[in-house]
Amino acid sequence: MQELATFPAPRPGMSGLVDKLADLAALRDRDALDIALVTTIHDVLQPGSAAICRVVGDLGNARWRICTQLQAGQRVPSGDSAWSPQESLPLLSAHPLRQQAIATGCMQESGRGRGHAVFSLGNTPGNTGVLEIHTDKPLSPASRDTVLGILRLHLNVSNLLDYGERDSLTALLNRKTFDGAFLKATLEQQASRIAQEQHPVPLERRTGSQTGTYWLAMIDIDHFKRVNDNYGHLIGDEVLLLLARLMRAHFRFHDQLYRFGGEEFVVLMRCHGEAEAAGVLERLRLTTAAYQFPQVGSITISIGFSEIRFGDSPSGAFERADRAVYFAKEHGRNQVCSYLGLVASGSLVEQKANVGEVELF
Repeated sequence: MQELATFPAPRPGMSGLVDKLADLAALRDRDALDIALVTTIHDVLQPGSAAICRVVGDLGNARWRICTQLQAGQRVPSGDSAWSPQESLPLLSAHPLRQQAIATGCMQESGRGRGHAVFSLGNTPGNTGVLEIHTDKPLSPASRDTVLGILRLHLNVSNLLDYGERDSLTALLNRKTFDGAFLKATLEQQASRIAQEQHPVPLERRTGSQTGTYWLAMIDIDHFKRVNDNYGHLIGDEVLLLLARLMRAHFRFHDQLYRFGGEEFVVLMRCHGEAEAAGVLERLRLTTAAYQFPQVGSITISIGFSEIRFGDSPSGAFERADRAVYFAKEHGRNQVCSYLGLVASGSLVEQKANVGEVELF
């Protein structure tokens, strides 16, 4: 379990609850929103534990991930790392009460004397989850109504975030959300590096959150203008939508997928080296080339990728990946090119990025 940020305890009484709800409604970060929900429930009900659990992975191997959890006497919420190996998380069938809550959309209780209530947080693709509460006694009707009211507010804020963060066609993340995710990735990578330097952990004992680095990949559909010109923009939009679905099915639950506009897609992922990153992207290229798009038939994609470096900026990482994908398109298309590999082979020359007179590398 990893520790997460916490919120200050509210003032006693109704004014304290109103303050917490006002703070929750003002949040624009999903992790902070989940933490605010759990801490608010904990402050109101004083349960043994309150947790948000979400479904991750594909349908054939879906798992439960505890995004945030707060137990009695605990001030700092904890949760499963976003980079936990999927096989280490419990299967959906291990928690039937959670499954029932999602399937019915209604609160479910264990009915075993002690309180164990599960509330659905929605059942939309990529955002299916529950709020799970353990208490000494079953929840009273008034407590249930209070929880449901807080959940309605949480859902409304979550829907607003979806509206602002998601591409309207593909439902992938949009460009304006990338900078925040990039900053989190670089800070996490920096913290992991510093922690490893200060307290070295043998490779065989490292967890998923202690290994790997972040990689940025740019994906571009080859000859997409021909699709729009020959078949029309409606068919072109269908191609974009279907490629987004292929990407969601192909990448891991913790990889972040973006549409940056037009036929350009971006992936922010964590891998153990260049070979693993190249292998993941090559499989996507082959899957796309083998797929038969309605009316259009086969299409291909060109991919360029680069490792996110220590102290990197979004523009610096984008420039390297963009140069790699441009090389791919200029040298035959339908291929995956690593910026690092192109520089090592002499196909590209490393460029220095300057801001004013200051060299960044």
